[in-house]
Amino acid sequence: MEEENHFLVDGSQLTPEALKRKHQLEQDPSSRKDPMEYMPGMEVLHSDVREKVISQMEAYDPSAYTAKDVVRALEHDQADIEDLKALLSPAAAPFLEQMAEKAHNITSRHFGNTVYLFTPLYLANYCENYCIYCGFNCYNNIHRLQLTGEQMEHEMKVIADSGMEEILLLTGESKAKSSVEYIGEACRLASKYFRNVGLEVYPMNTDEYKYCHEMGADYVTVFQETYDLKKYETLHLLGHKRVWPYRFDAQERALRGGMRGVGFSALLGLSDFRKDALATALHVYYLQRKYPWAEMSLSCPRLRPIINNESINPQDVGERQLCQILCAYRLFLPYAGITVSSRESATFRNGIVKICATKISAGVSTGIGDHESKYTGKEEEGTGDEQFEIQDGRSLKKMTDDMAGEGLQPVLNDYLYV
Repeated sequence: MEEENHFLVDGSQLTPEALKRKHQLEQDPSSRKDPMEYMPGMEVLHSDVREKVISQMEAYDPSAYTAKDVVRALEHDQADIEDLKALLSPAAAPFLEQMAEKAHNITSRHFGNTVYLFTPLYLANYCENYCIYCGFNCYNNIHRLQLTGEQMEHEMKVIADSGMEEILLLTGESKAKSSVEYIGEACRLASKYFRNVGLEVYPMNTDEYKYCHEMGADYVTVFQETYDLKKYETLHLLGHKRVWPYRFDAQERALRGGMRGVGFSALLGLSDFRKDALATALHVYYLQRKYPWAEMSLSCPRLRPIINNESINPQDVGERQLCQILCAYRLFLPYAGITVSSRESATFRNGIVKICATKISAGVSTGIGDHESKYTGKEEEGTGDEQFEIQDGRSLKKMTDDMAGEGLQPVLNDYLYV
């Protein structure tokens, strides 16, 4: 697979052979690899979590729930699985105000008025996957770049000088260009400047996660994108990401590798968002019971336009539906963190942190090597194109000022290492 795709990851103009292969993948399903078939070198976990999550999701019929089911769910101190299904259903839409009030009370009880802040740093935008909705996909003709060790440390210093204490390191999914050793070195450098270091990179084996943890990584976030296997197969046409079960088990491998925490998400708008939201919450629920010591969090990103395809937008997922999902998560998972990304507007994020969200990003760029220009206004050369468009580009200072004005307490770090 890597040999077939190697000539694409440099971002150069697609060759006739590449265009022919792209067309074949799009038009001929038989030309694609079985999404359930592992590739060489992929660790296989014999875990029961996947079967539990998917069986519940496949049996879920959102239209089967009534207002009576929603009222019953709101009467419970903590929602169970059936309550969650009701709270995610269309029947719950008229009860959004009651859901938000209860979610606010639960969040206040467990998290107070604190909101945690972090920023992402994209190290590279090379990718070997063909995911039709992603700006980094190997067939999208964008400017590709990978930061050197010196460049990534410079970016980290610029970010740290702004006051940020938590960073999320991201790459495109190309193990050939962004090796485990390269990511490990980034973790080592990041640990010099930040108290918390997260990873959002390609899924790894347990021993590789263990290595990154030893190099300084604290937590791992993996987007399943969609839990609907049939839809997943039509969206991820080439590359390691096409292997659906390997991606599903990534968080469990990360925990086995020693990571302190893991994050979960579906990309809302790819498939039935209610079923994807249910599966995401259940993925957390079942792993919480298996690894009770681990920190777990959820996020709810919606589709955003990408370079060369501005028509990509959320399907049937408005802000009210997004708020409903987030409130349902809080009622079902009272102790889990909830992250809302810069894909959403400043207005929405300002409101949702007062209800149920506990963590948001600030000073965000999804491009490569452009933090100095963003943070200081100094022009930079040699930057790489972004993964998607953001809506909320507020700086750390603007974000903290806005939150303080709403009576919230911005938190940059709550860990002490001894």
